[in-house]
Amino acid sequence: MSWSEIAPGVFRVRDTCNVYVVRSPNGRDAIAVDFGSGAVLDHLAEMGIERLTDVLMTHHHRDQGQGLPRAVAAGVAVHAPPVEQDLFAHVDDLWASRPIVNDYNLRQDKFSLLSSVPVAGVVPEYRTATYGGVEVRVLPTPGHTTGSVTYVVGGIAFTGDLIHAPGKVWSLAATQWSYTENEGPAMTVLSCYQLLDQPLDLLLPSHGEPMPDPRAALELLAERMQRYVDARRPHPWDLRGRLESPFRELTPHLLLNRTSNACSYVLLSETGNALLIDYGYDMTTGLPSGTDRASRRPWLASLPALRRQYGVARVEVALPTHYHDDHVAGLPLLRDVEGTKIWAPSTVAPILEHPEHYDLPCLWYDPIPVDRSLPVGESFRWHEYEITVHDLPGHTLYHAGFEFEVDGVRVLATGDQQEHLGVPGGRREVLNYQYRNLFRVGDYQRSAALYRRVAPGLMVSGHWEPRWVDDAYLALLTELGDELVELHEELLPLESVDFGAGGVAARITPYRSRVATGSTQRLDVVVRNPLPEKAEVTVRMVIPLGWSADPAEQVLTLAAGDEGTAAFDVTAGRTPRRRTPVAADLTVGELRLGQHVEALVDVVEP
Repeated sequence: MSWSEIAPGVFRVRDTCNVYVVRSPNGRDAIAVDFGSGAVLDHLAEMGIERLTDVLMTHHHRDQGQGLPRAVAAGVAVHAPPVEQDLFAHVDDLWASRPIVNDYNLRQDKFSLLSSVPVAGVVPEYRTATYGGVEVRVLPTPGHTTGSVTYVVGGIAFTGDLIHAPGKVWSLAATQWSYTENEGPAMTVLSCYQLLDQPLDLLLPSHGEPMPDPRAALELLAERMQRYVDARRPHPWDLRGRLESPFRELTPHLLLNRTSNACSYVLLSETGNALLIDYGYDMTTGLPSGTDRASRRPWLASLPALRRQYGVARVEVALPTHYHDDHVAGLPLLRDVEGTKIWAPSTVAPILEHPEHYDLPCLWYDPIPVDRSLPVGESFRWHEYEITVHDLPGHTLYHAGFEFEVDGVRVLATGDQQEHLGVPGGRREVLNYQYRNLFRVGDYQRSAALYRRVAPGLMVSGHWEPRWVDDAYLALLTELGDELVELHEELLPLESVDFGAGGVAARITPYRSRVATGSTQRLDVVVRNPLPEKAEVTVRMVIPLGWSADPAEQVLTLAAGDEGTAAFDVTAGRTPRRRTPVAADLTVGELRLGQHVEALVDVVEP
C-alpha cells in the first residue's frame, strides 16, 4: 500500500480508490476524503498524523468505502452526501428490497456497502463546514452517481469519480441511470461547467492522477461527454445554454424555469427579491430509475443565472401548489442554503410537515418545515403583489392555485390540475387526476367554476406550456368537468354505495408510525358512511398476535356521507419488526367491508 504527499499537507493513499488525507491545522489530526478498504489507518503514523477525525464520502460505491466499519470502530465520524445517505446508514434496506428480477434500473446501486454503517451526518451542499479544523466547501456534482459531491479545500477539488483524467471518466456504465436514457452523462456535463466557475488549482480524482490544469481537464470532459450525449439523442442538447439561460420570460417580472422537471416559476419584485412557485428537481436531465432517495437529485443549478441575468439578491419565499416531490424536493435545500421561507397553503402544509400521517403517492422522504400556513380562499401580500390562495383539488385533494397580477396580466398558477397536450387531431386538454391522490368526482366542475370567477389572462401549469386564456378554453374546461362527473356516475353505484372516486371509505392516521417494543401508539380510524341513510359503523382493529388494542371495537352512528373517528390505543408486541401491517375491519349497517384499510408500524428496540 503506497502513499505520497501530493500537495502540502495532502496525502494520497493508493487503495481500492485514492484515499486522500488532509492534515488539520493542529498538525496532529487529519480528515480523509473517501476510505477505500480502510488501510489508510495503518499508515497514519508514517505521515506524522496521530488520528483521523472524519471521513467525507464523495459517493456510495463500495470501492470508495468498503472499509468504513474500520472507521466506525476507530471512532472516526463518517459523513455522507445528502442524496445518498440511505446507501450508507440504511443500505440493509436496499439489499432486502431492491428489485432483481425483471429489473430495468441500471443505476449501480448494487455497488453499495454490504452492510449499513452509522453516519454522523450529511455534508452541507453549497456551503462550507469545518471537519477536524479543515474548512471544506461541498458542491453537488452528479454524473457518476446521482448524489455524488466534490469537496473543495483551498484550491484543491476532490472530485470522486466525476473525472478520471483530462477528458476521461472512470466508468461510462455508472452514468447510465435508467434503461434507455442518458441522464448521468448529461449531468456530468453540467457538473463540469459548474466546477469551471470555481477558482481551482488542482483536481484530485478517486481513480487517476492529479490534474494541475483543472480548466483544461474539465473543458475537455464537458466537450467529449456532450458529444456522447448528443450521439444518443435525436437532436443536440444545449446543456451549456441550459445553465447560462435557464429562464424564459412570460412577462418582464414572471419567469418560467425551462430546466426543471416540474415547471417552476419566478415572480420578481422591484425590491430585488424573488418568489418561487414550486421548486422540485432543478436543472434536471431526466428522472433516474427507482424511487429511493438516491434516485432523486435536488440542487440549485439555475440560481446563479437568476442572480446574473435578473439581479435577484435573495430568493425570499417559495410557494408549493401541492406536496408532490417533483414540486417540493428542492425546498429543503433552498431553506438551508438561501434562507428561503416556505409558505404553503393550509391544505398542503400538514402533509409537508407530517408526511408519515398520509397514505399518498409522491411524498418527499423527510418532513419539510413550513414557515407560514396560508389560508385557502384568502389573500396575502408579498412586496408589491397581492396573491390569493385558491382551493384547487382535483389532481390531488391537497392542492392549491395561486392568483396574482403581474405586468398587467392576471395569472393563475394551477400546478398539475390539467394537461395541455396540443395533440393534432386529438384532445388538447386532459384532466390530470389520480385516484390515490384522493380525487373527488366533482372536483373539476368546481375548478372550472373557479376559473370563470377568476378570469385569468394566463394560466401556468406544472408540466406543460403556459396557456393564454380565452372564453373557448374556459368553456372547454367546463365541458370536461361535466363529462368527468357523468362518466363516474355512469360507471359507479354512487346512488347506493358512495365510496367516492377513490373507492375507500376510511383511513388510518398516522399511516406510518414507529413504536418501541411493548409500547403504545394511538391510531385514529377516520370513517365516512357511504350509504344513503344513517347507519351504525363498527370498527375493529386487526393486529398481530401478541399485540393489544384498547378498545378492541368501537361503534359510530353516522348520517349519510358523514365522517367520524374511532380512536384506538394499540400496544405493540415484544418482537422488533419493520413495517408491521395493522388494519381496520369495518361493517357499515348491513354492508360488510372487512379489513378495509391498513397502516404500517415499525416496531423497534427501545
